[in-house]
Amino acid sequence: MHETTGRPGGRRATWVRLGLATGVALGLAGIVAPSGAEEGQDPRSEVCPPGLERQLERGKDNFADACQPGADFAPLDDSGAQLAPGEMASSANLELVHNTPKQAPLLGFNSDLAFKGEHAYAGNYDGFTVYDLSDPAAPSVVKQVLCPGSQNDVSVWGDILVLSVDSSRSDDSCSSTSQSATDESSWEGIRVFDISDPADPAYVASVETDCGSHTHTLAPGKDGKDLFVYVSSYNPRADYPDCQPPHDKISVVQVPVAAPAEASLVATPVLFPDGGSDGTGYSRATAGCHDITAYPAKDLAAGACMGDGILLDISDRSNPVVTERVQDQENFAFWHSATFNDKGTKVVFTDELGGGGGATCNPTVGETKGANGIYDIVDGELVFASYYKIPRTQANTENCVAHNGSLIPVKGRDWMVQAWYQGGISVFDFTDSTNPREIAWFDRGPLSEEKLVVGGSWSAYWYNGYIYSNDIQQGFDVLELDDPRAKTAYRVRMDVFNPQSQPSFNG
Repeated sequence: MHETTGRPGGRRATWVRLGLATGVALGLAGIVAPSGAEEGQDPRSEVCPPGLERQLERGKDNFADACQPGADFAPLDDSGAQLAPGEMASSANLELVHNTPKQAPLLGFNSDLAFKGEHAYAGNYDGFTVYDLSDPAAPSVVKQVLCPGSQNDVSVWGDILVLSVDSSRSDDSCSSTSQSATDESSWEGIRVFDISDPADPAYVASVETDCGSHTHTLAPGKDGKDLFVYVSSYNPRADYPDCQPPHDKISVVQVPVAAPAEASLVATPVLFPDGGSDGTGYSRATAGCHDITAYPAKDLAAGACMGDGILLDISDRSNPVVTERVQDQENFAFWHSATFNDKGTKVVFTDELGGGGGATCNPTVGETKGANGIYDIVDGELVFASYYKIPRTQANTENCVAHNGSLIPVKGRDWMVQAWYQGGISVFDFTDSTNPREIAWFDRGPLSEEKLVVGGSWSAYWYNGYIYSNDIQQGFDVLELDDPRAKTAYRVRMDVFNPQSQPSFNG
């Protein structure tokens, strides 16, 4: 899966603050920020100005969840925010070395990333971009594929690329248009491409799944003949023919590696026969999963499912079984994603408070909401250890909350790099799961001082010696971590990396 090799030379070690703006702010105007769960309020309710919910739905992760009672900037204390629009800052050991701005025709929101060999595959709500990483500090665009359908989260395996489509479309083609989910003829699910030629990806199959595919996770079969895709989706409605309540399940798609055009739905396992979280307290009610992270080498997966965090046994790839479930009704609004440590003895769950569209990184919201929850796995059970949230206050016009990240393969340590939308990128050490601490960080100033424009790092991942980030508005970033404590990580080389399908680095 990986091999060891040398690392390019180091660089400067000074604190950086630059007045430099790249990319174009194309986000949504007028988004209101969450109030921070004031007593007596229901954080799940939405009170948006007329028309705003529709704007947010067009650009969703969960951005519409930012519309909450009392959701205005006035009560939020952002006095500690330090950066202005166009400025950047970082710790002395982390440097932005390259940015590639978004290019037409892919001007929608940038989303997730996957890697194979010397190529990165970057999702965008309008399709995906293939980057050449042969010079990691100066990537170049190989191909842009126009194929609209949010979120277009992407994974790769062998010569197969999978895209998640979580917007109701007129059909499954790349020329489809938006169409109401109340129309039974509408389509959403996964698209499958042949990427044997990265410069000319070929669309070979589609599979419709209930409630579409908000995200997906690859779990290669043990014999290597099939690729299993766990499709996560949620938010059913009685008037959606293809997304009916209670939707306590996921979908499993099987893709024959030698014949990806024959991809098909093979199972829809119910994960919450009792319905899962009922929405009591601070948490959302469970009606599906947002994201699942597999650890195929250990036949293990962790699911972030709205109001529940779960562990799954995936030894039978087509029949994942829930083995453990936890809730946090006091501090977790929306269980969003999960990351194992390399030993598979811990899980970092994220809480996407405000749906990714809210200003939650400030003293008003506090240190335990919109944060990571770190859990130890003890005798198969999830045991809470601590919360981790970035320590920097962000402006009221910056959407900021815990989002996608991955391990940095430092031998003997548990290090993780993570995107925080407009909170930037944070590298932290959770080796002591009860006392996580930040090691490095990078941050841009807000896109606007007058209104909240959705932006920031959607995904930040370590791959073959560099950190790559897909910024929603600013484009594709390359960052270099210069830290002697990470010297073992610089030697790790992977042939393929899907952050939601974790490899084993050090046994």
